[in-house]
Amino acid sequence: MKLKGKKIIQLASTDFEDLELWYPVLRLREEGAIVHIVAEKKGEKYIGKYGVPVESDLTFEEVNPDNYDALLVPGGWSPDKLRRYESILSMVRSFNEGNKPIGQICHAGWVLISAKILNGKTVTSTPGIKDDMENAGAIWVNEPVVVDGNLVSSRRPPDLPDYMREFIRVMTEK
Repeated sequence: MKLKGKKIIQLASTDFEDLELWYPVLRLREEGAIVHIVAEKKGEKYIGKYGVPVESDLTFEEVNPDNYDALLVPGGWSPDKLRRYESILSMVRSFNEGNKPIGQICHAGWVLISAKILNGKTVTSTPGIKDDMENAGAIWVNEPVVVDGNLVSSRRPPDLPDYMREFIRVMTEK
């Protein structure tokens, strides 16, 4: 178990992409990580785009980024909601400043754009937000997974195995 004892935040909001939230959570738990689902309300059930629910463990305000080793942002339509919370943007900046792994897939790049941490970074995402990523100063490439320092980005559900392989690798090197 490569990640035994590591603590990871998985952000959640309504309309997350079901596989992009659950696949990383399950994969990281298989590696021994403690993954907390963090959302606006504690103990609330949030429903993914395809109807798969997730229940939150903690609220955005309850978590202290200093107590966690990594952060995951799911895709779907939830990133458009998540980026509206200053507490989320502050959390993303804290992880970035601490050089802690941040995983983002699909539309999750919107959260990193709003946190203003992409300037000069090489990333990928769903092609639908390529212009947004480039307008934020990122160098966008069409690859299954891209690692630039502490940022691990991926495009969409078929890329999840590559995404998690690289995310776990980055976590074990930190």
